[in-house]
Amino acid sequence: MPGPPFEGFPLKNTVFSTLVRYGWDADWAAEFAPYGEQGLLPGRVVRVDRGQCDVATAEGVVRADTALVTPRDPMRVICTGDWAAVDAAGDPRFVQAYLPRRTAFVRSTSSERSEGQILAANVDHAIIAVSLAAELDLGRVERFLALAWESGAQPLVVLTKADLVPDPVTLSHLTQDVETTAPGVQVLPVSSTTGDGIDLLAAVVAGGTSVLLGQSGAGKSTLANALLGDDVMEVQAIRDADGKGRHTTTTRNLLVLPGGGVLIDTPGLRGVGLWDAEAGVGQVFSEIEELAGNCRFHDCAHTAEPGCAVLAALEDGTLSERRLDSYRKLLRENQRIAARTDARLRAEMRRDWKRRGAEGRAAMEAKRGRLR
Repeated sequence: MPGPPFEGFPLKNTVFSTLVRYGWDADWAAEFAPYGEQGLLPGRVVRVDRGQCDVATAEGVVRADTALVTPRDPMRVICTGDWAAVDAAGDPRFVQAYLPRRTAFVRSTSSERSEGQILAANVDHAIIAVSLAAELDLGRVERFLALAWESGAQPLVVLTKADLVPDPVTLSHLTQDVETTAPGVQVLPVSSTTGDGIDLLAAVVAGGTSVLLGQSGAGKSTLANALLGDDVMEVQAIRDADGKGRHTTTTRNLLVLPGGGVLIDTPGLRGVGLWDAEAGVGQVFSEIEELAGNCRFHDCAHTAEPGCAVLAALEDGTLSERRLDSYRKLLRENQRIAARTDARLRAEMRRDWKRRGAEGRAAMEAKRGRLR
């Protein structure tokens, strides 16, 4: 856990006290010390657009050019939530470097190059907003959760627009459905209209940095305004024709919450591709991973193998077919993404395919021999 804001930090504490509200602590101070000796200022990136960014520093929010920290690798591009070292003066100012990230929320892009895209850095809580105004898509929730766990942040599922489900029994059932989908994750129904659940959510996220994620129309901007206590974020109604949302937020913005902590609001995500999220998938489907440990064969594919504990659970009803299908789908997708970027893994997959193919052919030949 990070230490007190300035414990062991040699520079004047008063210079950096205004950064505490943005998440500054002793560990960040220690990381920044070499840059401070060069006369650079620390600050947190609150917005990035078109090769420039807004950085919250001890002297206020300054505009800085990112040309010096724009590598070819998209995973190393500066993003909202980063802690940066900025020129103390100059026109224009430049971000000279950014500090190593504690966590990063990454998804794959929709490009053929299969690149990763960082949505937010140094996040403690990943708030996944799911609207109760539409039918629950549990598979999409699982996808968001896999990325959230992989990022290193603690996921939190917020069921927005709870006022549209006036029957408490129905609301309870919907909440339980998501809880089953999200083991180890708090699920909180809220209503920005009535205020129900907002105080509890504010208390949960008060201790760090939170990123707000979800589809367009999930009520993220309305929820952000409720947490901020003001109409800071623009809000648009969902389309009457199909119930889908319009993009209200177009950039990722870091905002200071009045009750403590900071919030990164993000644009609605239509595509949520996995990016190197095998551990995250395992966390989301922890019950399947636990069952797999009891299979007879350590490399069991959970399809037709004898002694498969996963298939046994499917047969006796303790594991749902939808849940297993979703697990398989996300693992396959993650494996494809990883294979495109890892030559060694591609070779291992080819060897595995050849081995399984040879075993399958041998089994067929043996079967034919018995039938002769």
